[in-house]
Amino acid sequence: MAAILPKITALLGEPRFNWTDPAPWIELEQELGTRFPADFREIVDAYGSIEINSQLYLKHPAGHLLHSLGENIRGDLELWREEDMAEFLPSPVGANPGDLIPVASATTGEAIFLRIPDDTSSPWRVVVQEFDSPSWTLYEMAFGEWLLAYLKGRDVMLCSRDRAPDGPFYEFLP
Repeated sequence: MAAILPKITALLGEPRFNWTDPAPWIELEQELGTRFPADFREIVDAYGSIEINSQLYLKHPAGHLLHSLGENIRGDLELWREEDMAEFLPSPVGANPGDLIPVASATTGEAIFLRIPDDTSSPWRVVVQEFDSPSWTLYEMAFGEWLLAYLKGRDVMLCSRDRAPDGPFYEFLP
């Protein structure tokens, strides 16, 4: 895990948020009943609430209401628990082993989830759901590896190669 942030920084640019107070994470994790994977926390703490390549939205738990990871998760959990939406995912949403936690979204219609491991010795995984279809993909990689693949233009999301022809970039969310 320690080696993934420098690789992301080399492609995306220097982080300018650099959050160090664990309180927002602790509060959100207590509310949800699960602890986020270290690589996800490290990346979001470094960059904050951002839009990458005018496509992918990452949010921090210390963000204001519009760009708060906690607010987004609460709303998305409610949405994905609806009977007609739950059928579009490989697992239920929630905080139990095997459940999915919605952690990011994209302007191209994807919802990005972290899959909670079945046991503490198993790794977290990423699931990407295409919002306008019943299609989803499980990526057998941790969040940091998945984000690195995205930044390199690999097909881990719809149209990811087309979004940054001059290289990856990010902007803070207003």
